[in-house]
Amino acid sequence: MNFPEWTKPGAYGAVGGAIVASVLGFTWGGWTTAGSAQEIAQTFATQEVTLAMVPGCLNAAAADPERIAKLATIQESSSFGRSRAVMATGWATFPGTDQPNRDLAVACLEGLALDGS
Repeated sequence: MNFPEWTKPGAYGAVGGAIVASVLGFTWGGWTTAGSAQEIAQTFATQEVTLAMVPGCLNAAAADPERIAKLATIQESSSFGRSRAVMATGWATFPGTDQPNRDLAVACLEGLALDGS
């Protein structure tokens, strides 16, 4: 079977064009794979849940009878240790869990609006 002379360069052009289109699509076109889209969605969901829990953290802080002493401890902590101090108060623990959440502690710390934080 004889193929026309233009078949070989045409096939190379089609394959090269597909490769170039894929590279441009994934780098500049905003295309994503299913795995990276899932990772982006999971990160977004985690951030939104954390933001939704900040009022609960602030309410727990307001209702705590030892609030003044705990706030003083948090203010005495270094800027890097403040999130750990908020975690130690128990205010940054999601309902139904035993361990405090660092992201919630950081967000709650911003909501507490301490001097110099």
